[in-house]
Amino acid sequence: MKKYTVPRLLLVVLIMLTGLSLFSCNSDSPEIPPVKLEDIKGNYKARLITIQGNFRTEKIIGFTVKKDTIAFEDFPVSEIVKSVIKDPAKAEAAIKAMGKVKYDLQYNATVNAGNNVLELTFTPKIMELQIPVDGTNKKAMVLLNAKQKGFYVGMDQSLRFAFSADKITVDGLEISPYDAINYNLPFCIKN
Repeated sequence: MKKYTVPRLLLVVLIMLTGLSLFSCNSDSPEIPPVKLEDIKGNYKARLITIQGNFRTEKIIGFTVKKDTIAFEDFPVSEIVKSVIKDPAKAEAAIKAMGKVKYDLQYNATVNAGNNVLELTFTPKIMELQIPVDGTNKKAMVLLNAKQKGFYVGMDQSLRFAFSADKITVDGLEISPYDAINYNLPFCIKN
């Protein structure tokens, strides 16, 4: 009977050591710093997906995020201009003549500590454009809208948001029929 007690004692000690070694692994996960309001600031690159009716385009754009503003130095206006000017050749000429269009999208950020994200609530202002066609300028007023919140994710430091051009008025007359233009930026990364 004595020859069974030594192996049992050794087995109990091995089980206890294994349990203690597994217990110490619980605290080995990396520390994720909490997101702060200042984290969102910077220059970004993003894949912009633009959808209007059955047409979809994608391109890479850049923008800058400041304290309460997303500043586009070259806002994508080709779909807006093509909605105003139906002739494709004249529309392309107008887009070239307009050059880079600047637009600032206002937002308010709040910290969601539970999900480690910043929630962005947008307050877009009306975009005013002077579209050159046939030697004159058409004054276009574009009503932008953001129906959902945007998010800055602290874990991967990415920004995600979407907005739309719901209505265009040219020289005081609303364009009709008109398909809204949706601008989706599903994954924006800092430079």
